[in-house]
Amino acid sequence: MADLQRAAVTSEQAPQPLGAYSVGMTVNAGRLLYVAGQVGVDAAGDLVGRGDAAAQTAQVFRNIGHILEAAGAGFSNVVEFTTYVVGRESVAGFIQGRNVVFPEIFPGGDYPPNTLLVVDGLVREEFLVEIKAVAALP
Repeated sequence: MADLQRAAVTSEQAPQPLGAYSVGMTVNAGRLLYVAGQVGVDAAGDLVGRGDAAAQTAQVFRNIGHILEAAGAGFSNVVEFTTYVVGRESVAGFIQGRNVVFPEIFPGGDYPPNTLLVVDGLVREEFLVEIKAVAALP
């Protein structure tokens, strides 16, 4: 997808990111792909990582990767994530899982913006992490 122009935005006047994300991103896109919130289940519908936010995070990113691929895209097309984690105790696991996955899917460290929300629960009690994405397609 060589036509896609995607660039992280930085500002010395704004607070710096607290983790692996950009404060903003510019993109020239022909189409947008909205990826519905993904949870830590595999293609068979089985939960991966019961009680383990890091394992669920890794599965969530695998799921997002499959959806991106089905649309002819990849993680380099992602311009925004929104992440939901259940309880503050799941934040560390999410960050741990993301820190394992991100070097592979964003080898240049060009991370999309991410909004992280701590919630009381998701659609099923055993789900600890849900992530939705927006990808720009040329």
